[in-house]
Amino acid sequence: MLGSTHGTLTTDSRRARALACGERSGPAVHGRPAQVGDLDVSGRPLHAHVPDLDRFFRPRSVAVIGASDSEGRPNTGITRQLADWAGRVGARLYPVHPSRPSVFGIPCSPSVADLPEQVDLAVVLVGDPLPVVEELAEAKARFAVVFASGFAETGEAGAAAQRRLAEVVTRSGLRLLGPNTNLNAFERFRDDLEGPAIALITQSGHQGRPVFALQELGIRLSHWAPTGNEADLETADFLSYFAERPEVGAIACYLEGLKDGRSFLLAADRAARRGVPVVAVKVGRTETGARTAASHTGKLTGADAVVDAALRQFGVIRVDGLDELQDTAALLARARPPRADGVVVYSISGGTGAHVADLATEAGLRLPVLSEARQAELHRWIPEYLSVANPVDNGGHPVGDERGRKIIDAILDDPEVGVLICPITGPFPPLSDRLVRDLVDAAEQTDKLVCVVWGSPVGTEPAYREVLLGSSRVATFRTVGNCLTAVRAHLAHHRFTTAYRSPFDEAPRTASPSYRKAQALMRPGEQLSEHAAKQLLRAYGIRVPREQLVTSAAAAVRAAGLVGYPVVMKASGARIAHKTELGLVKIGLTSASQVRDAYRELTDIARYEDVSLDGVLVCQMVEQGVEMVVGVTHDDLFGPTVTVGLGGVLVEVLRDTAVGVPPFGEEQARDMLAGLRGRALLDGVRGRPPADLDALVEVVLRVQRMALELGDQIAELDINPLMVLPRGQGAVALDALAVCSR
Repeated sequence: MLGSTHGTLTTDSRRARALACGERSGPAVHGRPAQVGDLDVSGRPLHAHVPDLDRFFRPRSVAVIGASDSEGRPNTGITRQLADWAGRVGARLYPVHPSRPSVFGIPCSPSVADLPEQVDLAVVLVGDPLPVVEELAEAKARFAVVFASGFAETGEAGAAAQRRLAEVVTRSGLRLLGPNTNLNAFERFRDDLEGPAIALITQSGHQGRPVFALQELGIRLSHWAPTGNEADLETADFLSYFAERPEVGAIACYLEGLKDGRSFLLAADRAARRGVPVVAVKVGRTETGARTAASHTGKLTGADAVVDAALRQFGVIRVDGLDELQDTAALLARARPPRADGVVVYSISGGTGAHVADLATEAGLRLPVLSEARQAELHRWIPEYLSVANPVDNGGHPVGDERGRKIIDAILDDPEVGVLICPITGPFPPLSDRLVRDLVDAAEQTDKLVCVVWGSPVGTEPAYREVLLGSSRVATFRTVGNCLTAVRAHLAHHRFTTAYRSPFDEAPRTASPSYRKAQALMRPGEQLSEHAAKQLLRAYGIRVPREQLVTSAAAAVRAAGLVGYPVVMKASGARIAHKTELGLVKIGLTSASQVRDAYRELTDIARYEDVSLDGVLVCQMVEQGVEMVVGVTHDDLFGPTVTVGLGGVLVEVLRDTAVGVPPFGEEQARDMLAGLRGRALLDGVRGRPPADLDALVEVVLRVQRMALELGDQIAELDINPLMVLPRGQGAVALDALAVCSR
C-alpha cells in the first residue's frame, strides 16, 4: 500500500498545515526571519521572507578574525583576497589577531570587543568558531562567515556542534553563512560586462566554477552564494534575495540538499511571481548520489520523485549536468520573451539538419512546417531540389553571398517561428565566417531567438571567439544537446510564468468544517479500519459506496437488501492492510444465501488468522470505471505530499504515479494526471467511455485539503482503488487505508 514504508511526521508537515489553515508556527525571535505560516497584519500568510543581504555583498566594514600576513600560511592568502575584495566594494577592513600589531600594514585589533565600530561583515578564520561567533553576536555584527569544517558533514558529533552554532545565531540578530563554506562570495567579478546577470548559489564551491567561467565568454555574473552547511543562511534566503535584484536575469543553483523544503518553495514562488528563471542541478537522483550528498553537507536530499515534483510545480528548471546548468542559465538570463514557440533548424547540410530536427522533436520542441508561400520565397535563393519545409537546407553556396542574409531574414519573418537554430558542425572559411556574421547581424535586427551550435572541437576560430562570443544577441552553444535543453527550458519558462498563479494565494486560510468532523475519527498511533477510514473520506466530501457495517449474518442479509444486489463483503478491522491476500473479500454476491455463507466464511478466516474485526462491510458493487489510487505520505523535506496514479494491482506492478506537494491548484492537479504513462485509460480505450476526469481532479484536491489540515495527525492515507466512473458519473472510493500519527 502507498506510504507503508514512510516514517513519522516532521516539523515541515506542521508548517504546511499552519500555512493552509492560517495558523502561526511561532513568532519571529530577536530579528530572526519569519517562518512559514506566520501571518501579516491582514491575517494572510507571509510569502518568502527576503533577508536584507545588501550589507553582506556590499558591506561598509569587514573584520577578518584570525588575519595573517605571514607567507606560507593559509590565512594569509585568504586575508589578502578579503583585503582586495574590501577595497573593490569600498569597505573598511579591520584585521583581528591577539598577537599582531598589524596585518599588511593595517592596524590589528586584539579581539572582537576591541573593534572600532560595529561591523557589517565578519569573516572567521579560526579553527573553533563558536566562541568568536558568540563575541560577534555580543558586538552586534550583522553578518558572519565561518569557513571551518568538521560540523554536520562529519556525523552526529559535528551536527551537535553545528546546532550549538545555530543556537547562538538564533538568540541574536547575527546572520551566519556556513560553516563549511569558502571564499566564492568574495571572488573578483568582471565589471565590464553588460546585460542581465546570472546569480549563482552553490553548496559545494567547486561545482560553481563552470558558471563563474561564463564571464570569459561575455556572460555577466553578479553574485555567488556558497551556502555550505546552512546552519543559518540557506539557499532559500539567497534565492529570495536574488529574485528581487533588478540586475539578475537568471539564478543558477547547485543543490546537494535543502535545509527546509517549504522555505525553498516559498522562495521559488517569489522568483516565479517576478518571472525570474531558476535553473538547478539537484544531487540525489540515485541512492548513491543521495548518500554522498548527505555525507558532504549533513542535510537530507529528499525523495527524488518528490523533489522533482516540487521543483516542477514552482517552475524551477532542473538540469542534470553543470554544462547544462551554465548553458541554460546563460540563455535564460539574456534571451527576450519568445514571440512564438515554433523552432526552425537551418543548416548547410541536409544530413545535419535532419539529425538536429529529430533530436529537437524528441526533446519536445515544435518544428512547424513552413507555409507553401514561405517555402516558395526561400526557393528564390535555395535550389528547388533542396527541402525548405523545416529543417531548411541551403546546400552551402548561398551562405557565401547576399542570399545568406535574405534566407535568415525570411525565416525569422515567419510569424510561427520564435527560434532559429543553426548547427555549424565545423569551420569552413570563408563560408562559415560569412554565415556567422549574417546570423549575428540578423539577431541584432530581430526580437526572436537565434541560436548557433559551434561544433568545432578547437574553439579558437575567430568566427567563434570574436564574432559569436562577441554578440550579446546570439546564443552560442558547443553541443546540440545543450542547445535543445536550453531552448526547451526557455520556452517552458515563459509558458509557465505567463500562466502562473501562486498556489499560496489560493491555499485555504481557515480550517474547514470537514477538519472538525475528522477530529472525532482520529486514533493517535493507530491504523483505522476501512469503515472508519471511509468515514474520514466522507467528512471531506469524497464519495464512497453505499455500505453498512454489520456484526451478524442476519444483519448482513438485511444490509444487502438495502444496499442492492450484487454486493461486496469485506472484513473490517483496525489492523487489516491486505484483505484480498487473506481471503477477507468476497465479491459479486447476488443472493441472501451467498451473503450468509460469506459472512460466516469471513469471520472464520478472521478467527483463524487472529485478526480482530469491528464487523463486516456489506458494500455496493461498483464495476465500470478506471481504477486509480490517491494517497498521502510525508516527505522529510516538504511535509505532506499527494500521490495519484493507476490503482488496483497496477499500482505495485507499474508504479505509474505522480506526486504533488501541497498547496497546489486545479491546473497543477491536471498536470499530475497528464504526466501518467497510463493517462490514455482515462480518455477511454478499446471502446470504453472516457472517465470522469473532473471528478478525479476534485478528489485529488479534497485529499490535498485533508493532507494540509490533518498534516500532523495522519501519517498516511491510501485510497485504492478509487473507481473513476464514466464522464459525468463521478468517482467512488472503494477501499481506504488510514494511519494516524502518534
